[in-house]
Amino acid sequence: MPFAPNFPVMLRTDDGVRIDAAHTPSTRTHTGIVVAHGFTGSWRERSARRIVHVLSEYGGVVAFDFRGHGRSGGETTVGDLEILDVEAAVRHARVVGYSKIAVVGFSMGAAVAVRYAGLRGGVDAVVSVSGPARWYYRGTKPMRQVHWAIERPLGRWAARMAKRTRIARGQWDPIPMPPHEAAGLISPTPLLIVHGDADTFFPLDHPHQLYAGAREPKELWIEPGYGHAESAATPDLIRKIGKWIASNLS
Repeated sequence: MPFAPNFPVMLRTDDGVRIDAAHTPSTRTHTGIVVAHGFTGSWRERSARRIVHVLSEYGGVVAFDFRGHGRSGGETTVGDLEILDVEAAVRHARVVGYSKIAVVGFSMGAAVAVRYAGLRGGVDAVVSVSGPARWYYRGTKPMRQVHWAIERPLGRWAARMAKRTRIARGQWDPIPMPPHEAAGLISPTPLLIVHGDADTFFPLDHPHQLYAGAREPKELWIEPGYGHAESAATPDLIRKIGKWIASNLS
């Protein structure tokens, strides 16, 4: 099945970073959905395009590459300044005419979506998929590999060569508010937390910590057999998320 047509667009953040994005229109003209990918991901990847295609049944979709990823400019700060990237995508969704906007984030994108909604507001629904609740987690082998890529020169070089991901050097200063604290600032905007019981990156204490930190309205879905982020997301799960968005933005 061919993917829904998209229209590439270049956005610019408030701190001047160029953001590579695409808009996929929908017949549901009042609803916009901003999709935020995971670390080393891209809206151009097949798994991300499949998600956009399914979500376009429920609203127009603006997908983008975070700073330091793909064809976007700058360097990734792995969850900190990326809230400005989401803000640029939300702003574009408003400009093209969507009156109700949901942000759907995967993994790192989920952390950014939660932080953006809590710290900046301006959206009508938030979906965190496979997201971390806190920083510096190293309890799984995949996350130890992620930290190697972020913290070591050889790891940053490997991420740049293999994934076109440019990672900023140095440590956060100050340390940004963690997702589980930002989740408490999202209310009264509805928050949906989706996590798989087969996630190899973040175990189930992460979604439970996010949920505990949030205030109503909030929902937690623990999905049996679901792994991590975009690559493991089935069309049925994405449709389920799309229906939740539609029910909250109708």
